Amino acid sequence: MSETELLALMRELDDPERLERPLHYDRAATGLAFSGLVRRLEADFGALCESDQDTQDSSEYGRVHAPAEATVFGTRIVVCVSKFGSLAEVCADNPGAFLGTDEPREEGALAPVDLATVERALAELGYVSVPEELLESDYEGPSALEHFARRPTWWTRFFGTVW
Repeated sequence: MSETELLALMRELDDPERLERPLHYDRAATGLAFSGLVRRLEADFGALCESDQDTQDSSEYGRVHAPAEATVFGTRIVVCVSKFGSLAEVCADNPGAFLGTDEPREEGALAPVDLATVERALAELGYVSVPEELLESDYEGPSALEHFARRPTWWTRFFGTVW
């Protein structure tokens, strides 16, 4: 999706009355999909992937970590999954360690083949991958997020703590 399409999707998913999860949120279905993502990444990387799921007081559902020893350049890959619309973010090492995926690729910390493996899994499992650069841009939506962050971003809205 283009940046314009991703912004339109995030605006569509943004409900100021429901900060933690959408109106018709199906916890069981989200959990099944997330478990499928974990299994897929474990198969693709040939290693056990740690995961945290069903995050409380957050619009993020969970994270899966492809271990450093399973990647080409020895950098852990973290995939964050939102409770909203199957939005996902891919990060080298941890969210915020690098800005996006271009920086770690240029620095030799993230191999294009590893990124392609994760992005392919996300796409095939119905997730929408949103670049960290876009998520870190200023939030411009109807939800009152000033209570949760001094400078609200789209990441604050769809992956941050909401209490």
